[in-house]
Amino acid sequence: MLSDMHNEPHYLAGLFLAGRRVVVVGAGTVAQRRLPRLVSAGARVEVVAPSATPAVQAMADNGEITWHQRPYQHGDLADAWYVVSCASDAAVNAAVSAEAEEVRVFCVRADAGTEGSAVTPAVGDHDGLLVGVLAGGEYRRSGAVRDSLLEALRSGQVATHPEDRELPGVALVGGGPGDPELITVRGRRLLSRADVVVTDRLAPRELLDELPQGVEVVDASKIPYGRAASQDVINSTLIENALAGKFVVRLKGGDPYVFGRGFEELIACAKAGVPVTVVPGVTSAFAAPAVAGVPVTHRGVAHEVVVVSGHVGPDSEASLVDWPALARLKGTIVLLMGVERIGEFASALLAGGRPADTPAAVIQEGTTRNQRVVRSTLDKVAADVREAGIRPPAIIVFGPVAGLSELG
Repeated sequence: MLSDMHNEPHYLAGLFLAGRRVVVVGAGTVAQRRLPRLVSAGARVEVVAPSATPAVQAMADNGEITWHQRPYQHGDLADAWYVVSCASDAAVNAAVSAEAEEVRVFCVRADAGTEGSAVTPAVGDHDGLLVGVLAGGEYRRSGAVRDSLLEALRSGQVATHPEDRELPGVALVGGGPGDPELITVRGRRLLSRADVVVTDRLAPRELLDELPQGVEVVDASKIPYGRAASQDVINSTLIENALAGKFVVRLKGGDPYVFGRGFEELIACAKAGVPVTVVPGVTSAFAAPAVAGVPVTHRGVAHEVVVVSGHVGPDSEASLVDWPALARLKGTIVLLMGVERIGEFASALLAGGRPADTPAAVIQEGTTRNQRVVRSTLDKVAADVREAGIRPPAIIVFGPVAGLSELG
């Protein structure tokens, strides 16, 4: 924790509130922001307020907090260990602060921080650390410093773990659809601590440049319709390095379990006795259309989304997809790995009864600077993709949502 001692001589301490009564007066947007961290700390939270935001009411309905639906009254702070006063009426906050002084319990006054007996720092979590910053009441400054610290911690620029602390086994990390900023916070944190990174061509390449020196990078690229690393070789690479005491991150594009063979790798590691941590990622099946202005669902337009693999054709004996059934659906079909056989897939849908004028959208390398988008219809999309020179990786969307425009 940091504090600007020149402006505000606070004594920084961590409170253990698990199982202890905490009173929050007020149930508006300020309380909505403060409550989740109190609940996650295990506090026995009681909220006193005549009305609440829908989010606060949902927390009460779910049993996460107790809501006394009435105005604050003197005596509400009895047996409390900590108080947060965030009522919309300053007079109520002043009364709460005064009672807190009487019963000798620390009180945060949200509307006038310096008039309470405690203040809430700008806080954030990272790998078991709770980072808090105080800046003498300058909340924008403390928030900015907090964000910078967390970014440095998450990127690995600031070491946070003892050298002798080892992470076990393998982490299957979804890197997201391509933009390096779309990896999850947890994924980026584990990547910064890897001894070995086994990556493929769809994983965000820029993330590799941020790795600390000495990290071994193994290229397990699976280039469609070209050379490919055997899945058995990938599995053995993960297992051998993990059994050698190294922390291995298997960095994948999108989500590890959305046509990413992640579960195959988990099974192989489990059989070898290697522990695996799974970190979900933002799948390109939904992210790429989103950034291209194509919502995969829209009220009154699509009530279903089906994600389909196009790595084999619709007439292949190896296909597990019921294409006639898909053609009868009215919602959205998202096709991955389908560029090379897009004509076959379009024909299968047409033969199954999908209208020829069904909108289609093809997004190449979505979320990256190389993104390209082709808008078409089911009967013309194959020719339009060829004419535009679209190449993998690309996401194909069939359905009414592909014809929507942000202009309505």
